[in-house]
Amino acid sequence: MIMKKLLCLLPLLLISQAAYAEVIIQNDQKYIDKDGLLHIVGEIENNTSAPLNQIKISALLIDGNGNEIKKIVGETVSNVVMPETKGAFDILIKNVAAESITDYELNLDYSLTEPKNQVIDISSTHISKDIHNNTVITGVLENKGDITANMIRVMVTLYDRDGNVLTVSETYTKPDFLRAGDNATFIIPVHEKHQSIHAVDYSITAESDEYVTVPEFPL
Repeated sequence: MIMKKLLCLLPLLLISQAAYAEVIIQNDQKYIDKDGLLHIVGEIENNTSAPLNQIKISALLIDGNGNEIKKIVGETVSNVVMPETKGAFDILIKNVAAESITDYELNLDYSLTEPKNQVIDISSTHISKDIHNNTVITGVLENKGDITANMIRVMVTLYDRDGNVLTVSETYTKPDFLRAGDNATFIIPVHEKHQSIHAVDYSITAESDEYVTVPEFPL
């Protein structure tokens, strides 16, 4: 009986280790916002065959002397990261002297979940500036599913010329539902001016309680 249990557990262990090897943190960097708060931004890349949820990114903050100052736990902006896609994160760090943090270490934890249908289509996106010189991204969503999409969030990730994440912004559509076959416009303001001025590219994803975005840009 003992040998049989060991044989059953070993494949599960190997699967778990393989899955973690295929989920990576990339394109991360830190910045200080206009209020003096430290942000660590980046992306989770899911190269497994299963969707991820309950994603936690822990950041260990390190000062110029190599001392470990504080550990912060953040999440991805989207609740589910589908296979062969990315999920951005923005860890906001308060009650720390932001200038004293010179380095950080990131670690990752997550669960596997059931897939969502990828039927929210995004089209006609456009980037511009508003009267306050904030970056604004607009576009059109279409629900290509069979039922109403509820609590729709649209998320934008801005990148610098090296492909690193500059900042992340999100908004709920108004109204926050979209019936099957309908479309709606969205507007996402990006308020981090000092970050957005360096943007040379961006990506947009959307998620509802039922659906996620159609994968248009595979890794």
